[in-house]
Amino acid sequence: MKRPEGFDQHPPRTPETAATPAAGRQSVPRKPRRERPARTAQAPTEKVRSTRPAPEPTQRPVPHPAAKSSKAPRSRFADRHATETARARAEAKKAARARRRYERGEVRRFTRRSRHRRAGWLTAAGALAALCLLVTVAVYSPLLALKTLRIEGASSVSAASIRSALADQIGTPLALVNFGKIKTELAHFPLIRSYVTETVPPNTLIVHIVERTPLGVIATADGFTVVDAAGVTLSHATERPQKLPIIDSGSTKTASTAFKAAVSVLLALPASVASRVDTVSARTKDDVTLVLDGVGQRVVWGSADRSAVKARVLADLISHQDPNSVVEYDVSAPNSAVVRTG
Repeated sequence: MKRPEGFDQHPPRTPETAATPAAGRQSVPRKPRRERPARTAQAPTEKVRSTRPAPEPTQRPVPHPAAKSSKAPRSRFADRHATETARARAEAKKAARARRRYERGEVRRFTRRSRHRRAGWLTAAGALAALCLLVTVAVYSPLLALKTLRIEGASSVSAASIRSALADQIGTPLALVNFGKIKTELAHFPLIRSYVTETVPPNTLIVHIVERTPLGVIATADGFTVVDAAGVTLSHATERPQKLPIIDSGSTKTASTAFKAAVSVLLALPASVASRVDTVSARTKDDVTLVLDGVGQRVVWGSADRSAVKARVLADLISHQDPNSVVEYDVSAPNSAVVRTG
């Protein structure tokens, strides 16, 4: 850089003056200026990897067991720290065990419904299996086959004939007894009004018979037909059966209203009066007439309405009359009954 003029008051040095040191100053030789080489563009140099082997890791020497005993005893602080550490570990283990117990309890609590449902299904399945096994044994086991057939309540019907009709059921398991066939066989006995079967394990069948009760007879061209209250024919006879009244409804049809009115009157009579009835006749439902045995006392009954009241009134009137006197009882109006003599 060029200095401005007048800045330097000293005259320019010449080689001669430069070599001569100033007065009073000690001259210091200067080092010759080193010339810098010109910079030229050079290619970037690559880093040269060092081929020097890496230093091997030094192994720490293992102290001798005898050296441990030479150490100074631990301080009080170290002992306290170790005690607290052990206590913390024990509490952590205890808390972990409590946490596991709590989690297991929560799992059991939340799965209680599913466990109960599963137990219910298993119980139902076991009960169903046991029931199926029991039914199979009851149906197909020969131990429960029918061996004894008992007939009860048969008096007019022969029990032996009923047993013979049902003999084909012997040997059949009780659960497989054909009750439809039993009904068909018992329908051939007109004296049987109804029946009830009772199964008594292991091998007994009881048939309770309810017989039809003869109520009266109907006179026909061939003789007499015994009928019950339903008009079912029980038997036929050439001679009139004793102690049975003749039902005269103008025909042999038991489905007529006259026949039904006569039957309802016979059923309403008390036993003391019914045993004395010789004939009951009716042409319509409103003109029922009774004839008692003995001297032939007549009873004008009228319609079958209020038969129970009329029966009580008639029994009271008969009790006050001589059975050998010829009289007529009119109970068609039970509130004003009349007894006619002659």
